[in-house]
Amino acid sequence: MKNRKQILLPTAQRGLSEMGENIKLARKRRRLSLEQVAERAHISRMTLWNVENGSASVAIGTYFRVLFVLGLEKDMLKIASEDPLGRKLQDAELINRRIS
Repeated sequence: MKNRKQILLPTAQRGLSEMGENIKLARKRRRLSLEQVAERAHISRMTLWNVENGSASVAIGTYFRVLFVLGLEKDMLKIASEDPLGRKLQDAELINRRIS
């Protein structure tokens, strides 16, 4: 099976890169090597390197396992927890239903 390069919008790629950098900094603050984290997450060093570089080709479950090893798995639960636009749209729908 050929690996396909994931194509992302520049803003999405910047977000992944920033997340990868944050993961790398968290690993370094804990004074853990690439090898230690990769072994504990049951992934290769190269996969961890890809995570830390914000690669879109790495499965989200792998990102979660790395965060778990670092004790940061609850950060994943924050994704989309605040949704101001969605809440406004939901409130607008409720208002429209009451008027009808």
